[in-house]
Amino acid sequence: MSWSFDAAPLMPLWLIALFGLGAGALALVSILAGLRGGWLRVGAVAALVLALINPVFQREDREALPSVVALVVDKSQSQALGTRTRETEQARATLARQIGALKGFELREVEVGTDRDGAGADGTRLFQALGQAFSDVPPERIGGVVMLTDGQIHDVPKDKAALGFDAPLHVLLSGREREIDRRVVVTTAPRFGLVGAEQKIAYRVIDSGAVPPGGRVKVTIRRDGETVTVQQVTPGQVANATVKITHAGDNIVEIEAEAIADELTTVNNRAVSTIEGIRENLRVLLVSGEPHAGERTWRNLLKSDASVDLVHFTILRPPEKQDGTPIHELSLIAFPTRELFQEKIKDFDLIIFDRYQRRGILPSIYFDNIARYVREGGAVLVASGPDPAGAGSLFRTPLASVLPAEPNGVVREEPFFPKVSTVGQRHPVTRALPGGASDPPQWSRWFRLIEATPSSGTAVMTGINDKPALILSREGAGRVGLLLSDHVWLWARGYEGGGPHGQLLRRLAHWLMKEPDLEEEALRLVQRGRDLVVERQTLGAEVKPVTITKPTGETLTAKLEQSEPGLWRTQTPARELGLWRVTDGERTALAHIGPPNPREFTDVLSSARPTEALAQSTGGGVRRLVQSGDQVTTPRVLPLRAGVTLSGSDWIGLKQTNASVLKGVDRYGFFTGLLGLALLLGAVSLLWWREGR
Repeated sequence: MSWSFDAAPLMPLWLIALFGLGAGALALVSILAGLRGGWLRVGAVAALVLALINPVFQREDREALPSVVALVVDKSQSQALGTRTRETEQARATLARQIGALKGFELREVEVGTDRDGAGADGTRLFQALGQAFSDVPPERIGGVVMLTDGQIHDVPKDKAALGFDAPLHVLLSGREREIDRRVVVTTAPRFGLVGAEQKIAYRVIDSGAVPPGGRVKVTIRRDGETVTVQQVTPGQVANATVKITHAGDNIVEIEAEAIADELTTVNNRAVSTIEGIRENLRVLLVSGEPHAGERTWRNLLKSDASVDLVHFTILRPPEKQDGTPIHELSLIAFPTRELFQEKIKDFDLIIFDRYQRRGILPSIYFDNIARYVREGGAVLVASGPDPAGAGSLFRTPLASVLPAEPNGVVREEPFFPKVSTVGQRHPVTRALPGGASDPPQWSRWFRLIEATPSSGTAVMTGINDKPALILSREGAGRVGLLLSDHVWLWARGYEGGGPHGQLLRRLAHWLMKEPDLEEEALRLVQRGRDLVVERQTLGAEVKPVTITKPTGETLTAKLEQSEPGLWRTQTPARELGLWRVTDGERTALAHIGPPNPREFTDVLSSARPTEALAQSTGGGVRRLVQSGDQVTTPRVLPLRAGVTLSGSDWIGLKQTNASVLKGVDRYGFFTGLLGLALLLGAVSLLWWREGR
């Protein structure tokens, strides 16, 4: 409760002043003239002026508001090192109990670095979280801030003014004074690289703390989990690692330095750089044995893909059609067989034989080159013609050694619906083709099927009597596709509603060219939002549980659930920055969360330097938590009204504010009601009495 003096004029002040001056002047004249009752006239005028000014006493009923104190707890990844987590939790419990026992203080606990803040944040941002906690608190109500941290804070304001309030900041440090650590920092690394080319990564090994000077450090370079090379480097100096980009998509390069004795953590002994492999335009050679209705389907499909460079030859004049016309009178381009199938065969990513038959154009040695090209990593697709088992069949060449099926000479020419086989429903090339889920499928029929006896590979589509219509096979390091019908062009022409020729042929071509997303047996680890998704693609009926390794080395086992045929998934929260690893015992997948060089692990040594100047400018300070065996001793917490210094050797102070909220106001006027009327009448009566004598 508080009292104050106020006024509530009954008319404008200038009018009251004008009246008072006039009346006062007349009263003064009466005094100077020696008239009786002059001073009484002055008193009456003064009383009347006061009545017009209407002075009042004001009583305010106020309720004191508590001072708000924030206890900010750093739960970032660096706080999990050593005994810091235990120290911080013990100190948090003690301080919360002390502050909670103080009268006139409201405690707000703020945790920073938990899942609510996300693992993708770069660095420890305690002051950002503090600003959010105080967003609804007026600055004059803030009584202080206590931070429990290792000192590695990455958003420290530059000065007290930027802090936004006038209250002490106390920082209590976890960890030890003489810590040592080794880390690897990538200085320069490319973001992209051509598949098959080499890329250079520059890095440094940095030793921090009281690390004894020594010689060179062993560094292991890995790509996608496989060791590429081992180097010996000098700490502090820039070193270079050369890595070949082996596939499209993310190539994860790890640079790991050997540990030193008694270092704080080995998590930052490893740096990661992700280089996205980009293919140059895929080079495809399409050889059409003769002009036919489906030839343009292949050409249009391949030409529509901007990532494909197509070389297309159609044999218009085979040897048996020689009619004696002189060569110089023909405008046809000679088939450059030697250049394509001997000198530059390895330049192609895929060779397609469309209705091709042996007609003496390609000698057997070239087919032997093609078979060797497949085993060494190339790809061949054979789209059979109407005479697949005759003398001109490709199966009667050295190419037969890599073909997955042998034609038996039977060509079935009758309408049928090509169907996705049971295993094809799990294969990424044919899974979920539009219209394939119903029986019969919602696409048009074909009218020719070449019967063949499979010897290897997987029949992902079938035709009449469940005979294979599309077989995919791996041969050595390469791949082979065998399409046992030449009527896929009916889908492209829209016959009977058409069919998904684009999806099928494009997936088929990219599978043959080893597109990672179309691998039929694969383990993937992908970040989606705040979660990591483990994805297992398989043709099998079940999968094994996987082991997930976090950046800190902690492992967990997860069971995968089937989300669609051939595709199994599980997910886990991605709460930690760094390299995550998943394995099922046969395959391993990697994913890196956060920036390549996260600030959280740039320097993990417990230190007062980042916050010392700011804390001292607020009257607070920075001190280390005192260890007593397994227990942590915290300073005493004292409430203080004001002072330049708000901390001592064994205590920290919190500011008691004067903030309050107004609950009610009572006003008491001097010249209102009967009292005011009595005073005015008394003054006039006294004046009348004096005049009457």
